[in-house]
Amino acid sequence: MTSPPYQTPLVTRYGGKEMAQLFSETKRICTWRRVWIALAEAQHELGLATIRREDIECLQSAVEKIDWNRIQELEKETRHDVMAHVKAYGEVCPQAAGILHLGATSAFVTDNADLILFREALKIIRVRLAHVMSELADFAREYRDHPTLGRTHYQPAQPTTVGKRATLWLADLLLDWDDLTTLIDGLLLRGAKGTTGTQDSFLKLFEGDADRVEELDQKITEKLGFPGSFPVVGQTYPRKIDSRIFSVLSGLAQSAAKFAGDIRILSALGEMDEPMGVQQVGSSAMPYKRNPMRSERISSIARLILSLSLNGPMTAMLQGFERTLDDSANRRIALPEAFLATDGILRLYGNIVRGLEVHNAQIRSHLESTIPFLASEEVLAAGVAAGGDRQVLHEGLRTHARAASEEMRSGKSNDFFSRIGADPEFNQTQESLEALAQPERFIGRSPAQVDRFLSRDVLPRIQPFLEQQTSTFDIDV
Repeated sequence: MTSPPYQTPLVTRYGGKEMAQLFSETKRICTWRRVWIALAEAQHELGLATIRREDIECLQSAVEKIDWNRIQELEKETRHDVMAHVKAYGEVCPQAAGILHLGATSAFVTDNADLILFREALKIIRVRLAHVMSELADFAREYRDHPTLGRTHYQPAQPTTVGKRATLWLADLLLDWDDLTTLIDGLLLRGAKGTTGTQDSFLKLFEGDADRVEELDQKITEKLGFPGSFPVVGQTYPRKIDSRIFSVLSGLAQSAAKFAGDIRILSALGEMDEPMGVQQVGSSAMPYKRNPMRSERISSIARLILSLSLNGPMTAMLQGFERTLDDSANRRIALPEAFLATDGILRLYGNIVRGLEVHNAQIRSHLESTIPFLASEEVLAAGVAAGGDRQVLHEGLRTHARAASEEMRSGKSNDFFSRIGADPEFNQTQESLEALAQPERFIGRSPAQVDRFLSRDVLPRIQPFLEQQTSTFDIDV
């Protein structure tokens, strides 16, 4: 038995079924046929005598009648994929073959169909993102007041809370959300613009009636569900639009990879872990290991998306005059893969957040080993209030902190407070010092910031989309 030919892991392992189906060949060609039907309907409604109602009905009834073997034969003959499909569609609906694709160019069907599919893909991404953000909001709310050691430069810094840190991940996604929504709401159709964008073929069909040509463009746009069409184009819609799509998908990849990187480090520190199945194997050689494989996968796929995103601006800058064809093969590969990969990392993101494990004891241990240093300012103020000289106390803090750090590097516990308590200049007891250093005293407005951010900025945006469909974050492999 021979193995099946290569299939992209973006379909077999990573991307969701809905996205894979959207970019299937069947969906693409059925969309082409619906674009042709919209053209024929608009031409008929505007009085083009050669287009009869029964021709349109025939085309509608044959949308899903696709003979792939015949299409392959025709494409070998014509060396032109659109013409192969025009002929194949005409063969299953012979009475309409003569009026199919009337006045149109290949880009009329391919570009309009691409925009339909890309907008649908962006909407799938938006719903997926809404569910990820909802899971993350729940997590942030649950841990809104759980102190944890803040880190800047990867070094211990002023405490924050686990929930407040989660809002940083959410804030990145919120920026992506707004970019995504702006792109979806502003996406236009190419419309009926002719071979080089002049509408000359349609002007001739309507015997010089420019008003009907304008109305044709408008009708097609409305039938295909878009708010409008690009006012001027060459042979294709502006390839800058692809750059915008890639930019939004790249932004999501960046945000997901930042989150994944934080989880990988927190896992190494023992503070948090992504979920792990009961039978999951961490290593074939080291059975004790618990590797953050989902987070690593996000990081890996995100790099793919960022590399694919270079295709948009490179293609846009190389499109000469009204159009060159060096965009076609590239776009056919890069855009669907970028969508599938983005869908894949969002599924992983939601899966991780839904099962994220927080190890409070380890978090507390890291806090307690570091917070005496972070409480230095409070210790200084207390010493001054007890009658000490600020400059003398400041030098004492510096000396004791350095000595305590050296002890910690040799494997001993932090004895900073013990040193301060034994120093008569400070006039402080061990108990009074420890009272100053409770982690909850150092988290500022973190809980309130979480509450306000979720209620004011996050939930109003995503709530309408949480009910559109159930988004699953189950990961098989």
